[in-house]
Amino acid sequence: MKITLDTRFNGSLGPVTLREAVQRLRARDLACTVAADAVESKVSVFADCVERGFTPLRSEIMAAFYVAERDATTEAFDRGLITRSELESRHAALARQLLA
Repeated sequence: MKITLDTRFNGSLGPVTLREAVQRLRARDLACTVAADAVESKVSVFADCVERGFTPLRSEIMAAFYVAERDATTEAFDRGLITRSELESRHAALARQLLA
């Protein structure tokens, strides 16, 4: 399963996209960081929750958001939409924001 910012899942208030869920978490100061070594396992749990219709935990949501943002930025670079320095800068900023 490819996780994107538009991936839909069951949130605590009903169906929501990953982008909307993170916006809601941030609006309520509930966003959190994720240990860098736990990202892949948390993303795996997020994907499992999405497939089964469960609500993922906020750390799993944030890990999935990190991966979706990272992948979208990499795809933009691969398509020639941003430079290598922009790619590296965005990846570094993303890591500072979301990884502990």
